[in-house]
Amino acid sequence: AAVVITLAGLASSAAPVSRPARIMDAAEIRLALAKLQVVGSALYLAAHPDDENTAMIAWFSKEKLLRTGYLSLTRGDGGQNLIGSDKGPALGVIRTQELIAAREIDGGNQFFTRSIDFGYSKSPDETLSIWGREETLADVVFVIRKFRPDVIVTRFPTNGDGGHGQHTASAILAVEAFNAAGDPSRFPEQLKYVQPWQPKRVFWNDWRASQPDANVDTSAMVTIDLGAYSALLGRSFTEIAGAARSMHKSQGFGAPERRGSIANYLSILAGAPATSDPLEGVDTSWSRLKGGAAVATILAEAERSFDEKNPSAIVPILVRALGALENVEDRHWVDVKRTEILEVIRSATGLWFEAIASTPTATPGSKLALKATIVNRSPLPVRLVSVEPAWGGAKKELASDAPFNAPLSNDLEIVVPAVAKPSQPYWLERPPDPGHYHVDDASMIGLPEGDAPLSVRFRVAIAGRELDFTSPALYRWVDPVRGELYRQFAIEPRATASFHEPVYVFPDASPRQVRVAVRGAEENMALKVRLKAPAGWTIAPAEHDITLRRNGDESVVAFTVTPPKAKSDARVAIELENGDPLAALSRISVDYEHIPPQVWHVPAETRFVRDDLRRAGSRIGYVVGSGDDVPAALAQCGYEVVTLSDDDLAISDFAGLDAIVLGVRAFNTRPALGRKIDRLISWVERGGTMVVQYNTADRSLPDRIAPKPLKLSRGRVTVEEAPMTLLLPEHPLLTSPNKIAQADFEGWVQERGLYFAGERDAAFESPIASNDPGEEPLDGSLVALRHGKGLYVYTGLAFFRHLPAGVPGAYKLFLNLVASRSR
Repeated sequence: AAVVITLAGLASSAAPVSRPARIMDAAEIRLALAKLQVVGSALYLAAHPDDENTAMIAWFSKEKLLRTGYLSLTRGDGGQNLIGSDKGPALGVIRTQELIAAREIDGGNQFFTRSIDFGYSKSPDETLSIWGREETLADVVFVIRKFRPDVIVTRFPTNGDGGHGQHTASAILAVEAFNAAGDPSRFPEQLKYVQPWQPKRVFWNDWRASQPDANVDTSAMVTIDLGAYSALLGRSFTEIAGAARSMHKSQGFGAPERRGSIANYLSILAGAPATSDPLEGVDTSWSRLKGGAAVATILAEAERSFDEKNPSAIVPILVRALGALENVEDRHWVDVKRTEILEVIRSATGLWFEAIASTPTATPGSKLALKATIVNRSPLPVRLVSVEPAWGGAKKELASDAPFNAPLSNDLEIVVPAVAKPSQPYWLERPPDPGHYHVDDASMIGLPEGDAPLSVRFRVAIAGRELDFTSPALYRWVDPVRGELYRQFAIEPRATASFHEPVYVFPDASPRQVRVAVRGAEENMALKVRLKAPAGWTIAPAEHDITLRRNGDESVVAFTVTPPKAKSDARVAIELENGDPLAALSRISVDYEHIPPQVWHVPAETRFVRDDLRRAGSRIGYVVGSGDDVPAALAQCGYEVVTLSDDDLAISDFAGLDAIVLGVRAFNTRPALGRKIDRLISWVERGGTMVVQYNTADRSLPDRIAPKPLKLSRGRVTVEEAPMTLLLPEHPLLTSPNKIAQADFEGWVQERGLYFAGERDAAFESPIASNDPGEEPLDGSLVALRHGKGLYVYTGLAFFRHLPAGVPGAYKLFLNLVASRSR
């Protein structure tokens, strides 16, 4: 019987699931052949997406030719978003894909723990308490045991100089995991998946010696020139790094592709010392593996024989290497190198595999047409032995010769299992705790994303051996501007339903209309749609009957909701019925050009919040910044919100506006705003009210943002329950039209605020102060300046989080800010 070699295993953690696998060009193949001779790994470790040193990852991967990974302890869920209003888990999904895209450029593999970025933390103790120290440590140990790095490099030191508590916690956990990973008594439950592993050392990527005018002794450090030039790649590692870092688009981290020598330094945190090479004392040749010498000899022959004009000539040699690999005892490295060899074979032959679905989605129990295609673009004979879907269809035995440079396609009919679950990021299958996600399948921990919902295995015979290659099922289309595009085939519920708002706020006892969008994923679906609300809330009508004719059709139905007279905070769910009740899920999607489209599902629920909220005025101008949901919150309170364009800022007299609100990071992202600030200030002087939400204190901030001198600081209060002191309890911002009391600061989310006002003119008033535990009070979260007949307000309070979360006290305070001109 033929020996079958499969492209699979934990080594393929970076395998694409949203597009076909790339074919390497000749230079990349030559680099990959050299990398086959290297048996070693390095792991970079930090807290968040964008913490990593992409130049260091590129250097380890493309210069030292090590298998290189980046372990980000979180998915960046608590960060800010420069390209949209997505927050929380949605932002985590975006930043996950941005990291995957960055690793495709710098050559690394991506890993995560289950920990959640809950926002800025000033203390590693707070961070580890919220994350769960043992849970996160276990995840770090699991990734180390799975990836088996010889060296670990942290972005941050353990002494707190990294600032953010999550930064410091990541370094502390790296050292603790280094000491635990090789101990079989620590986390023994992991040993059903992985074996203990002891890295050689842990470094800190020491930045001190790189600072201007630094006077740091580097004699005990390893010095690396990350600006070194690779003639094979035609780029320096810092150039590669700039392209990789620029994938962090949600953070606005476009980076230069720097040229010229750039020294980086590594200081020992734990393990054996090293001063000349990060891998000092580590054998990264095949001789470290029993039975590896024979593999090394064959791979050296392949490297010597490689001809850029005839790359497939080395495939028979590589197939011999696969045979020799069977005699190597270390199964971890067998899996890793088998995967790498098969990738070189795929590229050397130009073998193209694809499995294209007829529709982007299918529902449980439905049928799907799938076209499985292979193209052999080399003179080497290739026989297609079989194609087999992972589920839902029979294996096709073929024994068909693949013609040279011509598609060989097979049509497969797939039946989606009736019990199939909707496609979902694996860490979002269950609601999270505040500090970490729940993952039922422990073997998934650490992976950036799950396997494709459906894949097809192609078995081909090449040079006397049968080899397996797997391709994810994809949907393909052509965009008139962007060209050929792919998205992952997904399993969707038969129907989904969504509220238009994450929270509905009822400022008084008046009824309001609540719309529900129902989307079908099958043809001719007859559905009943209802809202389930607690006693005291009146819903009319009791239900709607709708019919969705085609897959993808959507119908919007409206319910009139009458709230109780008393205050109430109610959780409300959509109910769907199609003869029998359906699990009501809402479809969430994010679609940006720089990442593959992402879709997942959450329970179809919202909150109805009833409170007494008074407003004064009716029309607000809004200058959109990086993106937030504050305009929708204002509209819920009855305001007409007018979006102001750059042209409006240049020529409008802002007549009829009761207030103008600047969205999050408006000064940072709207250069025209800085140029036209004088016009806004003149409007304030004539009697207008201008409310500026937080901006970052960086180079994008114009010199003038207020009528009188005002500088922003990095001051922030990260504990959302931190006490709020009313310094001026009778100030109009705290009394009219809503009286603000201590109870109004309850239920806030993630943080009090950020980027508070710093040094400022003495004419500014500070009505409130707050501080994190053990710190001095900060009075810059809300400052007001009377200017002429009007009022200027700067606030670092995180209304962009609190208003969409339906916090009544935050609504009351914000309505006071925008109502002040009417007093």
